[in-house]
Amino acid sequence: MSSTHRYTVAVIGGTGPQGKGLGYRFARHGHDIVLGSRAAEKAQTVAAEVNERLTDLPGAGTARGAANADAIAAADVVLLAVPYDGHDDLVTSLAEALAGKTVISCVNPLAFDKRGAHGQVIDAGEGSAAESAARIAPEATVVGAFHNVAAPALWGAEDFLDEDVIVVGDSVEGKQVAIDLAASVTDRPGIDGGKLRLARVLEPFTAVLISINRKYKTHSGIRVTGLDAPH
Repeated sequence: MSSTHRYTVAVIGGTGPQGKGLGYRFARHGHDIVLGSRAAEKAQTVAAEVNERLTDLPGAGTARGAANADAIAAADVVLLAVPYDGHDDLVTSLAEALAGKTVISCVNPLAFDKRGAHGQVIDAGEGSAAESAARIAPEATVVGAFHNVAAPALWGAEDFLDEDVIVVGDSVEGKQVAIDLAASVTDRPGIDGGKLRLARVLEPFTAVLISINRKYKTHSGIRVTGLDAPH
């Protein structure tokens, strides 16, 4: 049940696997996307790859590529899908462009060592990538979502993924945008998981899914039980 509202989504980090995969899912189910990159040419190349996948899909949106600031200017929703390394500097450079926008962060501050993936500690345990974005770009409405969806599954052939998207944020309206967009990925609205500070739980939890994936050779996701559909 894709959203009835058609959004134009700028995907910052749109040439990476997570950004490209989420952008493809949004466009596959009727939204328009602008993939952003520091280099417009790189974004345009990936957008052409996405558009090729959209051919002959009824009701699909469009994909195009642009430099980051231009992508943001062309959109009403911004997805941050960038590596945590360099995240704060990038958001700082785009803070003026992000003002007034709904910004969805799916950034996961992870680290890897001989024992596997684990979450980085942000602001002595009292912060997260999403909260950092909100602090750096205070005139944007920042929410967290799509942290726990595997990039290979997003780029896969299935029409929808059999999992839930948990959305956190301090703005009801901002969360609703992400809840709507989640339907493009899972065929059901996202789940309101609470305040933005709970991104401190969702972001590092991705390390648990990575561990499960390595153990069971799969692309695992999260399902939330006990809720009546639609959420």
